[in-house]
Amino acid sequence: MARRIGRLARLPAEVGTNHVRVTRILAKAGLQPHRLRRYVSSNDPEFEEKAADIIGLYLKPPVNAAVFCVDEKSAIQALDRLDPVLPLSPGRAERHGFEYYRHGTLSLFAALNPQSGEVLGRTSARHTSAEFVAFLEQLVASQTPAKEIHIIADNLSAHRTSKVWEFLERNRNVRIHYTPTYSSWLNQVEVWFSKIQRDVIARGIFVSVKDLDRKLLRYIRSYNKKAKPFKWTYAETDRRIRTTKKSM
Repeated sequence: MARRIGRLARLPAEVGTNHVRVTRILAKAGLQPHRLRRYVSSNDPEFEEKAADIIGLYLKPPVNAAVFCVDEKSAIQALDRLDPVLPLSPGRAERHGFEYYRHGTLSLFAALNPQSGEVLGRTSARHTSAEFVAFLEQLVASQTPAKEIHIIADNLSAHRTSKVWEFLERNRNVRIHYTPTYSSWLNQVEVWFSKIQRDVIARGIFVSVKDLDRKLLRYIRSYNKKAKPFKWTYAETDRRIRTTKKSM
């Protein structure tokens, strides 16, 4: 970022004008050369098939079946500020001390019901395949016996192990739908993770791992009281990033 800003600061001298004129020209053209956004495009040859399968579960889930978007948010730090937080005041933002103390980390497993918006959560000190399967067992136990369950998950290695295959063998009513490569954004639980990141984690003060655990689960209980399904919209379709097909 500093390097890009430095280049922008040198631009007036390089073109023989002042910074005010350069700023006005860039603003008029709608250009922001100091900003940078990254993207990644899926190289999955079955992208359309897998994406259609998952979107179909959102739009028209199987009758009398349950659909869940499942993933984990790993290594959430229990950070305790060494200095007091100074509240916001007129003309001044909220201020946090620079130094903090790390008490440890937790992983949060979450299953979002895209039809109701409700979330089932479980914390764990680790996020291995064993913990993932334990969470799936909890998810199955929360449903009526033998009910058909569809799980949307990404391609994390912990989601595709022998323990997972054994779980599926024991639970023939459960099916996992994997998102295409580099397309975890198709999993709606990622939207919910961004909410808990903003609401709890980003500005949170946690005096212990146990305190972090308590506040995460308390947030889930509170969230579920007013849960609503997410509604995706896509504006400006002409601005989508498209890959160029290689000529034969």
